[in-house]
Amino acid sequence: MTHATILAAAGLTQADLTGGTLPVRSPIDGAEIARVHETESREMPAIIARSQAAFRQWREVPGPRRGELVRLMGEELRAAKAELGALVTLEVGKITSEGLGEVQEMIDICDFAVGLSRQLYGLTIASERPGHRMAETWLPLGPVGIITAFNFPVAVWSWNAALALVCGDPVIWKPSEKTPLTAIATQKIMDRALARFGDAPEGLCQLVIGGPAIGDALVSSKDVPILSATGSTRMGGIVGPKVAARWGRPILELGGNNAMIVAPSADLEMAVRAIAFGAVGTAGQRCTSLRRLIVHRSIRDDLVARLSKVYANLPVGDPRKAGTLIGPLIDMGARDRMLAQIARAKAEGGTVHGGQVVEAITGGAYIRPALVEMPGQTATVCEECFAPILYVLTYDTLDEAIALQNEVPQGLSSCIFTLNLREAETFLSAAGSDCGIANVNIGPSGAEIGGAFGGEKETGGGRESGSDAWKGYMRRQTSTVNYSAKLPLAQGVTFEV
Repeated sequence: MTHATILAAAGLTQADLTGGTLPVRSPIDGAEIARVHETESREMPAIIARSQAAFRQWREVPGPRRGELVRLMGEELRAAKAELGALVTLEVGKITSEGLGEVQEMIDICDFAVGLSRQLYGLTIASERPGHRMAETWLPLGPVGIITAFNFPVAVWSWNAALALVCGDPVIWKPSEKTPLTAIATQKIMDRALARFGDAPEGLCQLVIGGPAIGDALVSSKDVPILSATGSTRMGGIVGPKVAARWGRPILELGGNNAMIVAPSADLEMAVRAIAFGAVGTAGQRCTSLRRLIVHRSIRDDLVARLSKVYANLPVGDPRKAGTLIGPLIDMGARDRMLAQIARAKAEGGTVHGGQVVEAITGGAYIRPALVEMPGQTATVCEECFAPILYVLTYDTLDEAIALQNEVPQGLSSCIFTLNLREAETFLSAAGSDCGIANVNIGPSGAEIGGAFGGEKETGGGRESGSDAWKGYMRRQTSTVNYSAKLPLAQGVTFEV
């Protein structure tokens, strides 16, 4: 399919694609595929005001009815899965199965949120005072600003939007400037669901496109009480304090420097497969991508030999073609940063396998993944590079391996391959991994939507998607009802007047 065919199939019109100021290029061949209209900064106060007005209506709609909108969104996504998945591939460079998988993730979170809409439950709490009932209730909080990154251009929006909507909150979405087309197509899908729903307030789901000034309007506004931002640690270091300074609630999903510990008892065939997808899937451009391989000394040579063979044969190329496993990096800047990181690793004593630019493919930033044997956990290893670089480190004891894993500033995802129960349980204990995600005998990426997603330290501490992440989009209210004829005070205090 041509670029134009994919864009048209996704419902994008000439008005969407032309006449704007923001150029959009496909990483597949570097071709400019659109010039998108940007939201003007002066429009942001009115957009936020519409969201506030929508909130005053939407919070009064019963939760299960709010869930019906998300159910319709899921239906529309099912109908548009192939077209939206192809657009993700065109705009981001993901291989076809990953583009489709991202849309499936959106469908899955819609299903989760529909069930959640009937389970926004609080607690009944035992009161110390006779004739009193104490309880907590979860209530809508207000508009949610959603700032998403290029690597998951639509799934991360859906994690936030599906939960926010059933919780009673409107959403304002600012996508990455590198991936506005998938956002426009998704907004059109959402608009179809809203039309079928019938009585949703205007301004319930809005899309704004532009650079830092547009994002800062959401970050700085007191009328946007929740701000969910996905991106780099540098970005989070700016956004988090700004939101906190105005007493807002930040939900931050930032960098990862994820490790796998491979123990002597590990099933190496399974480990190799998990390493390959974890390290090179999405061309290493996942926040959960595997970046560090911490291998027991007794099996290091064997594992490195296996991986070197696999890396040498990984098919790099056009992500739309069958058999391709690694598409392009998002742009030439990402390629240059990868090459610079490899050069620094070499200077620190690293031995590099792979990492060459694929000169035979022009237009896009195609580069072979790099496997880098390091003498230790250097400054370069501790720095996340959003590219398919995997550093190999050696350990002798499990305590040493866990310490190496936890030594970096980031704390998103982690895993261990072992058949030893004690090692697995130690890894999952308070003395083990310090990450928000800890897996045994699976890689660090490819999280399911049923669990809360997020990490600690410089990853930001935010949680999205499953489990009780919905509570981040609501306010908790504790209430006490006195149904007796007396007025006892708590803690035995007496105050007679």
